[in-house]
Amino acid sequence: MPECPGAPAGRDVRSPSGREPPPLHAALDLGTNNCRLLLARPARDGFRVVDSFSRIVRLGEGLSRTGRLDTAAMDRAYDALAICAERLARRQIPAERLSAVATQACRAAENGPEFVARVAAGTGLKLRVIDPAEEARLSVTGCATLFDPMAEAVVVIDVGGGSTEVSWLKREPQGFTTVAWISAPLGVVSLAERLPEPDEGDAAAWYAAMVDEMAAALTAPPEAAALRPLFERGAAHLVGTSGAITSLAGIHLRLPRYNRDRVDGLWMTRAECDAATLKLREMGRAGRAADPCIGPDRADLVLAGAAILDAVQRGWPSERVRVADRGLREGLLLEAMKRPRRTRRRRRRAQPST
Repeated sequence: MPECPGAPAGRDVRSPSGREPPPLHAALDLGTNNCRLLLARPARDGFRVVDSFSRIVRLGEGLSRTGRLDTAAMDRAYDALAICAERLARRQIPAERLSAVATQACRAAENGPEFVARVAAGTGLKLRVIDPAEEARLSVTGCATLFDPMAEAVVVIDVGGGSTEVSWLKREPQGFTTVAWISAPLGVVSLAERLPEPDEGDAAAWYAAMVDEMAAALTAPPEAAALRPLFERGAAHLVGTSGAITSLAGIHLRLPRYNRDRVDGLWMTRAECDAATLKLREMGRAGRAADPCIGPDRADLVLAGAAILDAVQRGWPSERVRVADRGLREGLLLEAMKRPRRTRRRRRRAQPST
């Protein structure tokens, strides 16, 4: 089994030497669209995944219109989190080895703090609502092993349900360093709600409107603009992480069912991304719902994700995009495993009196 961030799940067994395996760590990410849990043990070059869980909960459904989390959406998320809590209890993972975070939906909603409190009271899970800067940083950490070491610059696109984090990195002697980042207030859920797919009419015009909407939200900082010459001469590439982008890769590969081993780390050209997007448009909502790489839960969102990637590609032209089925959770695990362990102080024995 690969010993790297995002390795496939496997059996939790003792090492050949018979020694106890390293302690389990867990990362939980409650996003605007998904609730995802990853359990892993430290390994030489990263970690080895032991178990994982993912469920589309659409916590941010309707948030862009009302400013509040919907009752049904909170119930869906709560049920998924309760399953996560059960898995953590079964593995006896203590709180100090769990990194549990919530992102845009809980960050933006007026009743986000109330929902976080409800989760803590009912499941024991203490969600930490992280800001966009930490979200972007963790996604970069989780995807770092996919950077081409020969590239001079990389742009990481983390497409969420309610926001999209874009990070610009430049290769330095010590490795890739983030020089700029932004958090655009559009993700697959919010963009799809703002521009819903028409039942009839010009699908190409609808898709183009989504790309334009996203492009308007992508204002690159001056530090990022300084990297543009590297893109113009083909010395840079993109890394895309999200369920929508991995679904796009599955369509490109014509997979009979989603296969993470074939998708994670896949290189796609700009032309291949465009061809897969066109196929998604031609399939229609019913066709996308029936496709095993998309399914009914993503049928109305996957084209919004393709439009977000398209907008970044137009702003930062690159012939190469690397698909990442990894990101924030993997970043959480890697950072947690690097922290020094707290050592227990030995109790001094009382000295005999003389």
